[in-house]
Amino acid sequence: MSAALTGSGHTRRPWYREPYVWLLIAFPALAVLSGFATLVIAVVSDDGLVVDDYYKRGKQINRVLRRDQAAAALQLGADLEIEPTGRVRVVLRAAENATPFPPRIELHLAYATRAGLDQNLVLEYAAGTSGDYRGQLQRPLITGRWYAQLQTATWRLVAVLQSPLTSTYRLGVKR
Repeated sequence: MSAALTGSGHTRRPWYREPYVWLLIAFPALAVLSGFATLVIAVVSDDGLVVDDYYKRGKQINRVLRRDQAAAALQLGADLEIEPTGRVRVVLRAAENATPFPPRIELHLAYATRAGLDQNLVLEYAAGTSGDYRGQLQRPLITGRWYAQLQTATWRLVAVLQSPLTSTYRLGVKR
């Protein structure tokens, strides 16, 4: 009689050939692998940080509202075009009695979910035109929702864009 036989007539298999043992090992191993995958995702992706001084930032809301009111008083509006090559063109419109157009304006493009994709551009006034500003993106806009803010120190215009851009977007005072 062989040593591999038991009293009931069955052969005894090594532990690594038992399916229940692997089932017991699989769940903890899967949990460890999932933990490492989560760690890699957390390290690689940049979510942006919460502002440390949220109270000070909250107080700045009144200053932003004043800029919106100034844009409304000047009856400002703008048309934004972004070409596939990354060239940006803004045509600024204002009331007849508004001050002359500034030599440059800022355009801030914020991606809806990832702060690392945001872009700040300085648009230069195109000489010989009426409210025409030009600039160039640093990198192409990825597909998704973008928040556009056209501003100077005294006023701002906002809009929500959907990339890829298929038309001219109108910027106006946030309401």
